[in-house]
Amino acid sequence: MISVLRTTWPLLLGILLLMVGNGMQGTLLGIRGGIEGIPTFQMSIVMASYYGGFLLGSLTVPDLIKNVGHVRVFAALGSLISAVLVLFAVEPHWISWTVLRFLIGFCFCGVYVTAESWLNAGSTNENRGQALSLYMIVQLLGIVIAQALLNVSSPAGYLLFIIPSVLVSLAFTPILLSAQPAPQFQTIKRMSFAKLYKASPLGCVGIFLIGGVFSVLSGMSSVWGAQIGLSVAQISLFVAAIYAGGLVLQYPIGWISDRYDRRKLVLGMSAIGGLCGLVTVAAQPGTLGLVIAGAIMGGVANPVYALLLAYTNDYLDQSDMASASAGLLFIYGIGSMGGPIITGWMMGIIGPDGYWVYMGVLLALLTAYAGWRTTQRRALTPDEQGSFAVITPNATPLAVDAVLEEAQSDDPSPQPAT
Repeated sequence: MISVLRTTWPLLLGILLLMVGNGMQGTLLGIRGGIEGIPTFQMSIVMASYYGGFLLGSLTVPDLIKNVGHVRVFAALGSLISAVLVLFAVEPHWISWTVLRFLIGFCFCGVYVTAESWLNAGSTNENRGQALSLYMIVQLLGIVIAQALLNVSSPAGYLLFIIPSVLVSLAFTPILLSAQPAPQFQTIKRMSFAKLYKASPLGCVGIFLIGGVFSVLSGMSSVWGAQIGLSVAQISLFVAAIYAGGLVLQYPIGWISDRYDRRKLVLGMSAIGGLCGLVTVAAQPGTLGLVIAGAIMGGVANPVYALLLAYTNDYLDQSDMASASAGLLFIYGIGSMGGPIITGWMMGIIGPDGYWVYMGVLLALLTAYAGWRTTQRRALTPDEQGSFAVITPNATPLAVDAVLEEAQSDDPSPQPAT
């Protein structure tokens, strides 16, 4: 681990600063939207636009990198992110915010693709797994740290928009000044949806549903918190709990998944998340209860996402992993775009409880579908499964492909879709 840190610390430091900046703007917009009196549904469109930009970036940025190179794309997108973060405070209107957040989603996708290709190329076969695991941990830590910085000033002013802009600008310094050369880059084509669904129906349906859940957790939590009157400190604590829960539970869930039927684990985790949403609506808990509920939801969404990728990976040929990862993340992106909008609509009809109801419904559907799938295909033995790999929903197809390849290296023979 020390040797990995010695060679990758400039990149990991840059990613940490980037995630602090990204984590700040996501939560801050929801809080500031409440201050500006922007209606919940309009804010849901603002939040959803990030995922639209991210999806477009995953489709177009690889070709852009091939045409002009890693360094130019990295520097250009980073400069644009820094500018957009300041512009949010200049024009606090939901239409301008929608455009700006779409841009920032596009740019962050490009930055992630570039950083992940550097990390992958700079790792050896012996330490690639450790490097990718560190990368995912740093991503989650950055978002958790971001929530603490939201308390240094009033969200009604400019400073909280300037801080992430400065952090993002600083993030590129250690990366661009490192001696590591830019890697060769190849675009990844998606597998056809029919072929992907045939390989893993649960993977496709589950990734779509969990995309809706995670986009609500990451995009609408601060909007919901502002609507029910939580303070900035309470909102930041709630959002931090979501990501902390995901970080803590990734490893024990991964350990269990390498030894048991992953479908049943998806079923059980989804049922816990759905029950958590139901209990939260019924009990209407105080701040501590809400923080615990957030940690449970985050502790469900992050590991279930990785579980679904691992489960799908068990039925893939090694030559298909790259195209399958691109296809799965496209499905995830479609689910993510709809999550905030539908939640905003529900919150407008039934009130703040729509936030929990929507996620509860999606997790209930995933529970039911996972249960049905256990009757349609025999369970793989632990020896037939690949290894679980830590992966977050922020990862691009490049990182997912690398993680899946690393995980499958212990068992390169895919299982038939029986």
